[in-house]
Amino acid sequence: MKLIKTLLLLLISISFSCKGKLSKSDVVTDTKTTKMEIPVMETSKASSLVNVWIDSTTGHKIEKLVTRTGDNRSFYFHNNPFLKSKDGKSDLMIFSGSTETGNQFFSINLETKAIDQITTQKGNKRGEIVGTKTRKVFYMVKDSIFATHVDTHETEFIYKFNDDIIGSITSLNANETLLGGALITKEENDIFKKNPKKSDYFDKIYEAKLERSLFTIHVNTKEFNNIYSENAWLNHIQFSPTDPDLLMYCHEGPWHKVDRIWNINLKTKKTELIHKRTVYREIAGHEFFSPNGKTIWFDLQIPRGETFYLAGKHLDSGEETRYALKRDEWSIHFNISPDLKTFAGDGGDEGQVAHAKDGMWIYHFTPKGDSLVSKKLVNMKNHDYNLEPNVHFSPNGKQIIFRANFEGTTQIYAVEIEKPTL
Repeated sequence: MKLIKTLLLLLISISFSCKGKLSKSDVVTDTKTTKMEIPVMETSKASSLVNVWIDSTTGHKIEKLVTRTGDNRSFYFHNNPFLKSKDGKSDLMIFSGSTETGNQFFSINLETKAIDQITTQKGNKRGEIVGTKTRKVFYMVKDSIFATHVDTHETEFIYKFNDDIIGSITSLNANETLLGGALITKEENDIFKKNPKKSDYFDKIYEAKLERSLFTIHVNTKEFNNIYSENAWLNHIQFSPTDPDLLMYCHEGPWHKVDRIWNINLKTKKTELIHKRTVYREIAGHEFFSPNGKTIWFDLQIPRGETFYLAGKHLDSGEETRYALKRDEWSIHFNISPDLKTFAGDGGDEGQVAHAKDGMWIYHFTPKGDSLVSKKLVNMKNHDYNLEPNVHFSPNGKQIIFRANFEGTTQIYAVEIEKPTL
């Protein structure tokens, strides 16, 4: 049986390598680690059978990181999923996986690929928050907040919202003492329930102008603190990775109608607009902090769907950096490398705001002057962009990790930024 499977995989790899641009050979020898031969294949359902392959269009090595049964989902692009292993010798990535008892959190050792189930509590879990200092995963089940230790799996109850309050947590501050999130009204919650699709609820929530509040909960004392309220859709809440008193949030809604990106200082309660729109239908969004906390990066279009930039507001100087992008290079989400020198993007299909004709790629970007030079890493033509790939750089900066559904289920992959030796 093993021989038959081996022959089948070899036939698949030969078939797909003939269709791609890498026609030099049906396999590539990876000399960086071992002398293993890797098939050259189209990135698709068939390629997932071999777990490691060379994208036949781009020439970059892709690995299916998680091989456990069921759906496996990596974190949203601005939520950090990484921390060191207990012995400090390798890196762990936290992810969510489907089980018979609801989704659970797992860790994968990025070196050994060993998987460890962290949570076991029944029920679907919301929130993707990792405390790298406390080594805990924070999440919600229904109206309650819990924290589970990555190594011991001990679970701690943190807080339960009152029956008349609807709250959710999205972020943990830099010293890991405060959880941050938003409260919504029951009226707003009813709109979500009656309009489950984003295309149905998005304008309705924005136009309703219902009150939302930002809050913090102290992890140790359990103290709840309402820090700011406004009749606006406050969303995309992120603590600074370095300043425990700085919280970023957005005015959600149609981006061309809102000045979206804001900071609030928890001590002074002072709010600050990060980017002011200057022309009709200008948009700025999908904001995220750089790892050093000094810059907020965001997708900038002046106007919407016409001219594309990856922009960064430097918080100390107030200056703004803009890197120009071509239409096909626009991505739903961008991210920045650990050394702060390069960027990643997850592309988009023709139905997205850029209406790109050839935008379905995982990209690596290198700044050159006032523009970004792109390199295509993964051909995503067999991926359904209703699932956003949400790119992350690996902690060593050598891979870009993303989620995709080209094999029919949601799974997690890593592509190497540098090509293997032919």
